[in-house]
Amino acid sequence: MENVTLSAEKVIDIRFNEVDSMGIVWHGNYAKYFEDAREAFGKKYGLEYLRIYHHGYFAPLVELHFNYKRPLQYQRQARVVVTYRPSNAAKIIFDYEIFDLETGDLAATGHSVQVFVDLNRQLVLQMPDFYDVWKKKNGMK
Repeated sequence: MENVTLSAEKVIDIRFNEVDSMGIVWHGNYAKYFEDAREAFGKKYGLEYLRIYHHGYFAPLVELHFNYKRPLQYQRQARVVVTYRPSNAAKIIFDYEIFDLETGDLAATGHSVQVFVDLNRQLVLQMPDFYDVWKKKNGMK
């Protein structure tokens, strides 16, 4: 099966408690926006955190990277696009783009890496069976 692009989107309302005194989104909130997009992806493609847990694993973040391009402002909306990046490793890698919904301007990019640990919190180096099945089902092999 040929590789395909898997992506999802999440629209975020910029709330007052997410901005600083200049009315722009505080940089730490971008992690939350990425998380919201990962949850939307999981729901769309059947890779939710509870599904991973029910297969006997956790998927903690081990890397989170941001590139800030333009500020997001209070009382606006942002569109977060999350795209799955295929890997042969036992990892879940996502790329992100955040756009100002009103202007279409690219506000930030980034990526995240999650690994698998078992329920005893031991790192799993082999691809979990359920994840391998998920990847094949979604055209990743």
